[in-house]
Amino acid sequence: MSQDRDVLKESLVDRFQELVNEVLVRHHSILDVLSKLAESESRINRALTKSVTGCGCIQIQASRQQYREEIPYDALHQNVASHIVGKICEKDRETLEEEMGQLLFYLTALANLLDISLYDTLVKKYNEANTLGRFYLS
Repeated sequence: MSQDRDVLKESLVDRFQELVNEVLVRHHSILDVLSKLAESESRINRALTKSVTGCGCIQIQASRQQYREEIPYDALHQNVASHIVGKICEKDRETLEEEMGQLLFYLTALANLLDISLYDTLVKKYNEANTLGRFYLS
């Protein structure tokens, strides 16, 4: 894995993590970062909810997922529903992208405070999912 890291040392993930470390001054306490991370998640939920209840560009039509045993696992993802009907409008997409960006910012700030490399974490999770394949069900 360190060889992969050397090849992509100047990755966007690393540069973003360094930038967050430089610009985050006001909310530098771990408690501030945790609360801002939770707030960001709530704002994503709220923005998505408003896409349904305010704008109406999408609908959520949820029901129990039907997993038929005769469908091979490799084709299962094509036979389960997202429960989303419609397409998110450009205005709501921009709002959600902004809120998701905030979440990434504060997740990165948390990683910085704990001295955790997001790149290494991403590589580990990718390798785990890639290795386990269909058995990666977490």
